[in-house]
Formats: sequence, structure tokens, C-alpha cells
Amino acid sequence: MKKCVAIIGILISLNVFAFAASEAGAIWLLINPGARPAGMGEAGAAIADDAYASYWNPAGLGFLRGREVALTHTNWLPNLASDIYYDFLGYRQFIPNVGTVGGHVIVMNLGEQQRMDEFGNYLGDFTSYMMAITGSYGTALTRRSSIGVSIKMIYQHLTDQGTAAEKGKGYSTNFCFDVGYLKKQFLLKNLTFGASITNIGPKISFIDVNQADPSPTNLKMGWSYTFGNEYNKITIAYDVNKLLVAAYPARDLDGDERVGYYNENGNYVGASGEYNKDGQCEVGYTDEWYKGIFTSWIDDWLLVGDSENDGIGEDVGGGKNKWGGTADKDGDLNDGSFGAEFEKLTHNFGIEYWYSNLFAIRVGCMYDKEGKILMKNKYPVPTFGAGLRYAGMGFDFGYTAGDAGHARQNTMLFSLNMKF
Repeated sequence: MKKCVAIIGILISLNVFAFAASEAGAIWLLINPGARPAGMGEAGAAIADDAYASYWNPAGLGFLRGREVALTHTNWLPNLASDIYYDFLGYRQFIPNVGTVGGHVIVMNLGEQQRMDEFGNYLGDFTSYMMAITGSYGTALTRRSSIGVSIKMIYQHLTDQGTAAEKGKGYSTNFCFDVGYLKKQFLLKNLTFGASITNIGPKISFIDVNQADPSPTNLKMGWSYTFGNEYNKITIAYDVNKLLVAAYPARDLDGDERVGYYNENGNYVGASGEYNKDGQCEVGYTDEWYKGIFTSWIDDWLLVGDSENDGIGEDVGGGKNKWGGTADKDGDLNDGSFGAEFEKLTHNFGIEYWYSNLFAIRVGCMYDKEGKILMKNKYPVPTFGAGLRYAGMGFDFGYTAGDAGHARQNTMLFSLNMKF
């Protein structure tokens, strides 16, 4: 179907699949591939035992031998549009005395759009898509631990050009990298711990270079516990995610009832100014990635509510404070407490049962209270799945439920694995 460019603008600015405000760009990079983890509530950081390891945790490659190809296809956000597709192609191969190399290609096809100018005039059709190409390497440090690294190129093609006075083009090319660690027999014999930090890199400019957004740097930590025998085996997995982006809303720090109007030297420059007379930045901004990895844990705690006159948390309508910052949870999202930082975590839980390594059934759930990475949902989102394995071939199906009318409701993933 044809959708106007406004729909694509919404998909991009609202993180492609999350209708809650977020501070990062290119959040589509956090769409998790693989029907197997999809059926397990999208938990997989501590599993990473197939060709999907280059995405979930490149350290998992360090324990893999042989060669494998993996494919995933899904119609993304089926309740929103019928022509948004997500496709994943992954590969891994062991090289003696070197380690295991792998990689994947992700293509997010947003379909055909109608171009409109700022006055609503039709200017023709165009296509929009995103693509990420990743190369990975993993190696074992000991018999029980491994590390991995990935380097990726990101290409986003929204449109050939912006409208009106927007600067730059409607496409961008960026580079970032991932690092991962995996530890087997972590505290317990059958317990595995995995952690990865993904999409570490500079800000991403899209349409307007003056509105560049941070790369969606994300910390994923997971645990998996497996028990049973060759005929009946159960794996329980849990992941927790934290978006490592530090963002600060517009705020009136000096109590002069306006944001900015001065330059960084404290000189008055009018409405274009971003600082107050004391040289403090008052407009909304985000930290660079190398700083945000650390400050994202305490950005609200340290800066929000540091002035009695800043209006943070005061809902003046539309879920916003009086300076345009986000006000949530009864107008008190940014209450200055350290506990509020933990509300940004995303939780994934799943259980997998295998019968004789031939047939699997899976259940799980996802919970993202603020909708930073997933889509905001009142209750945990349930997932279901199943899998078949025979003669090196594998087929998996994953299903995401969700509230009625939710954009991710009835999302189905199909995956194919081939070992050779």
C-alpha cells in the first residue's frame, strides 16, 4: 500500500516501532531477529549458539564450530501497515587456529511512499529502506569464557531530499561496533552469563544535520540455565536491556521563565541562544556516546529537578512539561530519583523445551515500562514459538501477542537455519 511521507516520518522519529519518546535514532537496529528468541520473549544474550550470535552476542561465536546460514523474515508492525518488511541473513564459520568469523545483513523495507511538500502538494513516489551490514569475530579465552566484536555499516534511505528549509539529504551512512562477553558455568554448572554492548558509535544525522540523534547504544545482559537429558531438555533465559543514551530535556535553570537566549559565554543573542546568562546549556541535548555509556545511568538523577523553577515533571498537557520535555507517569517521569533510572530497563524472559533435539516449544514475555526499546504496554507482552531440527536443517516460528490494537500485536517471525 502507499503511505504518505508523514507516516515514515513518524516511524523514524518515533523509533520505527515505538510510539513512546526515545532519545536515540535508528532504533530499528534493536529489532531482534530470529524466530527462536522471538518465541522466548526475545531473550538470547546468554544463548547465542547459532548464526544469530553475530547479532545477539558476538562472543557466542567463540564456542561454535562448523558453518551455518540463518534466515529470518517478518512483516513488521502488521497492524500499522502491510508493506513493512524485516529480513535478516546471517552466517558463521569456524577457522582453525583463528576463531569463528560471522556476520549478517539486515534490511528494513518501508515500502513505497508518496512525497508531499510543506503545503500538501503531491511530488511523486519514492521508496524507503534501511540496511545494516555487520562483520563479527569471536574467540574462546578459556574453555568456559569467550569474547567477540562486531563492526557494522548502517545505511538509512528515507528519501532523496528533505522539504522546505531542511538541510542535508534524506539518507545517511554511519559506522558503529559491538562488543560481547560470554561465560559458561557462571556460579552454577548449568548457568551461562552473557553481555554485549551494541551500536557504539557517533551521532546519526537524518534529513537535518542539526538534528542528529545518538546511535542506539544498548547494553544487553542475560542469563540462561539449561537442565535435562538428551530426550528432554529445558532452558530458562532472562535478559535485561538498558539504552545507553543520556538525554536532557529543555529546562529553565536560572528561573528567568525562558530557555536559552544566551551563548555559552553568557552573552545575550536572542531566541537562537541555547545557554543562560551563567553559561549553562538549557535546551534539550544528548551526551556523546563515549560519555553517554556512563551518564545514561544517572542523567535524570543528576540534572532533572535541579532547579525549583525548571518545570520538569509538571505536565502542562499532551504529556509535556512547560519547556517541551517529556512528562510521564502522572507528569512525574523525571522526579530526580535514582530509582527512576531503573524504570528504563527492558526485561525479557523465556522458556524453551526440546524433545530429543528434534522438536521445541517456547513461551516468554517482554516488558518495557517506558517504551524506550519495545513498545509501551500496560502488561508484559506474551510470546510463543516452536521449532523443528532434522539433518542440519532447522525451522522456527515465533509469535508476539500484545494488547488489542497494539502495533506489534500478531507479529509473526519465520526462520530457517542450515548447518553444513
